[in-house]
Amino acid sequence: MASSSESRSISRKKPPRAWQRMLSGRRLNLLDPSPLDIEIEDIAHGLARVGRWNGQTRGEHSYSVAQHSLLVEHVAGIINPSAGTRTRLAILLHDAAEYVIGDMISPFKAVIGPAYRETEARIIDAVMRRFGLPAPMTRLTATLAKKADRVAAFHEATQLAGFSREEAEEFFGPSMRLDAAAADLLDPWPTPLAEARFLDRFIALDRATMQDEARED
Repeated sequence: MASSSESRSISRKKPPRAWQRMLSGRRLNLLDPSPLDIEIEDIAHGLARVGRWNGQTRGEHSYSVAQHSLLVEHVAGIINPSAGTRTRLAILLHDAAEYVIGDMISPFKAVIGPAYRETEARIIDAVMRRFGLPAPMTRLTATLAKKADRVAAFHEATQLAGFSREEAEEFFGPSMRLDAAAADLLDPWPTPLAEARFLDRFIALDRATMQDEARED
C-alpha cells in the first residue's frame, strides 16, 4: 500500500503531453483539437514529409501523403466530373490528420484497434471546420473519397509498392484506367515540390469554393 507521501507524489505528476507543436507555433491537442490551431501550411509541410506504404516504395524519393492526396482528389474528378469544389477540397484534405499522427499502415491500425481511428476522426473534423467544410464529411463526399482512395491505392500498390495485380485487386478492388495527369501524380516528387503543389492545389480549390459561394449568395 502506498504511503501518504507517495500518494501525494503520484497525484502531483503532470498528465502526459497530448499536443504537438507545429513550425507555425501552433499547438494541436490530439485529445481536443481546435480548428483555431490548424494552419494549411503546417498540413502541407507535414504531409509532404510523411511517406506512404511505410516508405516501402520504388524511386529516389518517398511517395508522400501530400502527393497521394493530390492523386485521390484527381481520381475523384475522373469518377465524378460534376463533383463541386467543396467536395474536391474535402477530398484533398481526407488524410490531413496524418500531418500530426503520421500514416500508419493498415495492418498496424488493425493491431491498435479503435484508438487510432477515433483520434484521426477528431483531427479530420477539426480540419474540416477550420476550412468551412462539413464535419464530418457528408455521406456522398465520404463515399467518393473512399472510392477514389481505393483506386489510388491500387495504382500505388502495383506501380510503387511491389504488389502484383492480383494482390492489389484482392485488397483494393478492381482498377480503372487513369489519364496522363495521374501518371505524373504517381511519379514520386522531392519533398519541397510535393509541399508546394499540395499547397497550390488547396489555394486554387479554396478560392474556387469561395467564388462559388459568393455566386450562390
